Amino acid sequence: MSETFIGMPGIASGDDSNAAVHTGGWRTTVEIPEDTLRWGPTFPEAAHKTLANTQMRRNLGHATRTIRAKRGQRVAEMPDWEDLRDAAEAIKFEVESRLPELLEEFERNVTARGGIVHWARDKHEANRIIADIIKSKGVDEVVKIKSMATQETNLNEFLKDEGISARETDLAEMIVQLADDMPSHIVVPAIHRNRSEVRGIFLDRMEDAPRDLSDDPQELTAAARAHLRKKFLHAKVAVSGTNMGVAETGTVSVFESEGNGRMCLTLPDTLITLMGIEKLVPRYQDIEVFSQLLPRSATGERMNPYTSMWTGVTPGDGPQEFHLILMDNGRTKTLADPIGREALACIRCGSCMNICPVYQHTSGHAYGSVYPGPIGAILTPQLTQGLDEKDPVHTLPFASSLCGACGEVCPVKIKIPNILIHMRARTVDVKHNIVPDIWDLAMDASAPVMSNSKAWELATTGVKATRIAKKKGKIGALPFPASLWTTARDLPVAPKETFRQWWRRTHPDSDASAPRSDAPAKDIPLASEHGMTTHTNTEEA
Repeated sequence: MSETFIGMPGIASGDDSNAAVHTGGWRTTVEIPEDTLRWGPTFPEAAHKTLANTQMRRNLGHATRTIRAKRGQRVAEMPDWEDLRDAAEAIKFEVESRLPELLEEFERNVTARGGIVHWARDKHEANRIIADIIKSKGVDEVVKIKSMATQETNLNEFLKDEGISARETDLAEMIVQLADDMPSHIVVPAIHRNRSEVRGIFLDRMEDAPRDLSDDPQELTAAARAHLRKKFLHAKVAVSGTNMGVAETGTVSVFESEGNGRMCLTLPDTLITLMGIEKLVPRYQDIEVFSQLLPRSATGERMNPYTSMWTGVTPGDGPQEFHLILMDNGRTKTLADPIGREALACIRCGSCMNICPVYQHTSGHAYGSVYPGPIGAILTPQLTQGLDEKDPVHTLPFASSLCGACGEVCPVKIKIPNILIHMRARTVDVKHNIVPDIWDLAMDASAPVMSNSKAWELATTGVKATRIAKKKGKIGALPFPASLWTTARDLPVAPKETFRQWWRRTHPDSDASAPRSDAPAKDIPLASEHGMTTHTNTEEA
């Protein structure tokens, strides 16, 4: 290995003043929260902070562009890609329609094959069940393979308070854990770190890291392998999540790229799996659809290198005791929403994050939830029912420009933009402020104009006056209250002609070119169709 170590290992903290002592310059800017579904301020406040972290933005931009390019190549190879998406959408719709009976079928088949099934109403019950099982085995350390469900319940911190050390074995999760950090992506939790920062984290926090470790990826993975191998060989209990369970057979699965999950799932005597109740497919053959969609969407691979599936307990092979915890934690309430429930179809591929311009610039930490990005913006408020204006997660549905890219790339065709609008409407419906805020006043003032076609056409024609204030095609600043927008965004200068003017000029014989009355413009879909009467969808673009 090359001699590149410089300086003494430092102690990581959220204090920027200590950043200079960190090997490689790394630092952690968030604290481990008690509630991992709402750990910080509102999205606008958090984004204001993360946008100032230029290194994080560079890391995210490079990583998401790389993943998007690989995904595009893999999808282009598939002539039946849209057919697969249609099939996945149908399967997930069936699951949402038959969830109670499928869960009962799943429990019967897991139990019939030697597994032990537990039911948890919320994260507190799930954590307690897992801790009790671990304590019954007389161990104080367990190995874990990446699990969004255990991130959701903050299991590691709970076990720590119970005197049990949970060691993450997924490489990215291990980096996050060593740095006392929080994940910022569903598939690539350490996507906000570059390899120089990873080297620094290893040197500072991994007790057996070579002192002459460089930032070469092969050296970094070799150091992680040596560190983790000792944990695998001594572990008696492992904790995992699952990508999907099969109701028909009681089979559970984990899809991963490194093989660390395989070590967790086969070597320990006892395996504990935490599973959200929505992570089901009805039939074993349904795995075929998702095994093609998931790796291409998540990492741009034709297939994930390690697909582990187990059905109960097999004497003499693998763990001899298998516990499955089926957790609700807000999923039943989500299922009750006929529009929002579609978020439960998510297969955790992260493709919506990789394409989202808002996520790419603000990072996952700005969302204040282990479910960031577009899917987190619709899932977190439903799991927490945090729609009240005093709850920070109520701002998440507004963390979108509604460009629609997330819905276009979703492998299971979740209509994320539609649900974002729906969740915005629900947020407005529960608004209880007595004194109207600036947005209430602005939307109330604009409602009469937006609901009258003649008034709207006059208003849009008048917007052309902004061309006199243009500077390189943009308006950089306006007085209050418009400054609430322009302090954070440039306002594009209006075009020379409106769409209606262009249409009348280019389609003179069209019925739509005839003069309109002052009747309400019923043919124009407004936010009111989604339950919003006076609010537009640009509060937090």
